[in-house]
Amino acid sequence: MKTVVLLSGGMDSVSALYNANEEHDVMGALSFDYGSKHNHKEIPFAKHHCDKMGFRHQVIRLNFIDELFKSDLLQSGGEIPDGHYEEENMKQTVVPFRNGIMLSIAGGYAESLEADGLVIASHAGDHAIYPDCREEFMKSMGDAIRLGTYAEVQLLRPFISMTKAQIARRGHDLGVDFSQTWSCYKGLDTHCGVCGTCVERREAFELAGLMDPTEYISLDPLPQKPSPA
Repeated sequence: MKTVVLLSGGMDSVSALYNANEEHDVMGALSFDYGSKHNHKEIPFAKHHCDKMGFRHQVIRLNFIDELFKSDLLQSGGEIPDGHYEEENMKQTVVPFRNGIMLSIAGGYAESLEADGLVIASHAGDHAIYPDCREEFMKSMGDAIRLGTYAEVQLLRPFISMTKAQIARRGHDLGVDFSQTWSCYKGLDTHCGVCGTCVERREAFELAGLMDPTEYISLDPLPQKPSPA
């Protein structure tokens, strides 16, 4: 299948790129610069892996998201919270309908490249906080993209039932250099080690039994997963 990969430059999407290269004919990868605090750290890694693998890399700027939407993940928002990635305060980092907007654009882009598949790296760990990462949403968007394109572009979500640790293991097996990926939402020069995405990253390597090549500002003990309400 000819595919386009949604590629942020994080460890999940980079693993998805390598996974797609194993299973499909990759036509290119698509990144979005939507004004998040960490876009400037992630996107160069997305380009790095595309250049390394010889894939076309396209960046689409969505300035209106930072200008009009409310989220602490955006440059226009407040401080990024620290703590476990499933804690209630992490909802502050949700960008409203982000995946819906990006997938709509990506579906049109994929058809324009004569691709018939679109790969997104949403995974099981996203479900607790992000409504537009859940399988119910992904299935609905997949139906909309398929029905709305002449090529009947399929939305492929190879990691939807996997944990981030399982994705780390899969990426490792595919030869991903995770030192060339970015997670930290704060967008500092170095991963902070304590925000939700850094906690999730550290936990993933630990659970996967892999060496974490990431440099962190803080290596404080990982917070406990919050108890169900």
